[in-house]
Amino acid sequence: MRAVSDGDAGTTRRRFLAAAGKGAVLTLAMFGAGPQAVARGLFGRGLLPSAWEHDSNTADLSNTADFPLPKPGMIVHGEQPFNGEFPPHLLDDPVTPTARHFVRNNGGIPRRARSKDLGGWVLRVDGEVRHSLALTLDDLLCLPQVTMQAVLECAGNGRSLFHPPVGGTPWIRGAVACSEWTGVRLRDVLELAGVRDGAVYVAAFGEDAPLDGGEPFSRGIPIGKAMDEHTLIAVAMNGEPLPAAHGFPARLLVPGWIGSAMQKWLARLWVRDRVHDSAKMSRYSYRVPAYPVAPGATPPAADMRVATAWLVKSLITRPRSGLEVARNVSVPVGGHAWAGEHEVRRVAVSTDFGITWQDARVTAPANRYAWYHWQTEVAFATRGYYEVWARAFDNTGNAQPFRQPWNPRGYLGNVVHRVPVRVAP
Repeated sequence: MRAVSDGDAGTTRRRFLAAAGKGAVLTLAMFGAGPQAVARGLFGRGLLPSAWEHDSNTADLSNTADFPLPKPGMIVHGEQPFNGEFPPHLLDDPVTPTARHFVRNNGGIPRRARSKDLGGWVLRVDGEVRHSLALTLDDLLCLPQVTMQAVLECAGNGRSLFHPPVGGTPWIRGAVACSEWTGVRLRDVLELAGVRDGAVYVAAFGEDAPLDGGEPFSRGIPIGKAMDEHTLIAVAMNGEPLPAAHGFPARLLVPGWIGSAMQKWLARLWVRDRVHDSAKMSRYSYRVPAYPVAPGATPPAADMRVATAWLVKSLITRPRSGLEVARNVSVPVGGHAWAGEHEVRRVAVSTDFGITWQDARVTAPANRYAWYHWQTEVAFATRGYYEVWARAFDNTGNAQPFRQPWNPRGYLGNVVHRVPVRVAP
């Protein structure tokens, strides 16, 4: 099925009429929640049925080589560099298995990671420190180890839901995961080096090579976030050494923040006396406007701010998109929610296009920065087309929007998740 959601009212009406002209048979009378709910909840907001949201190309499942990309069930967006996600119904596990963790690359996966060769590898720490360091993996393993669950989400997750469309990898909703990570606190390493008073930022560099011959991918985080007890240099994922696609032998884990802050194939930490000014920290790269902008508008580069923490968000993992269910039968509904540096306070569910809502049962996370789990049950009294909507609220009063606020690069998308369901006669 084709899916489209959250465009401007004029565009959605034109697309609806165009679809009808091509033989679409989805009419108001077919909506189980009733024409009034459809008119108010969907078309009254300038929305289209989520059943028309996206086509998903599932990757070939036959690859069982030592370097298994694509992973089974993965939606592949590109091979050079490799980028792939999973449909939400495959992300139902409380802790995301490595086999279902999305992959986001900006360059080629290093030869060292592919071969698991540690020969010559060290993590260099220099800049605004009293003692420059060159740490081997054994050195890192000798430091106190921390294990925690943490949500990791690409900054562009949900980019395909922006209207008007923006450039970049067209992530749908599955470039997010919550695996278990083990490593050493970044602050323990920085304290070994002796951070100088003038330190402002910690810039990170990896061993991945840019495919376009440009500047190697590099981003950084403020010294305060670097010294947070939850920020790690991770060396293991779900109890195993980091896989090649996830940063072997070491990567940063910066919980609550966008995934691009979590440098893979880590080779150097440069403590700086200013905000890191690499290409991927500058102008429009991983930056959002300092103020709301009209859809399609591009503010001056000077008005862009570095994207940091994620906004409140939820994901429906049950039921799967397009599921057909029987009338008057209880249907389990559930998924996950997270809120960057904040806490999730509530998740509400609607089956009548946002006209009425019921609160889901929310389970606290395993630790700070892990995702919350939520669940409820719904039933449908009449046949037709329905949607299950989920909306999360954080402890500061923020909630997911019904229509996606726009920015030039499609970052920090957190529009309400809507899953189409068919109710059988």
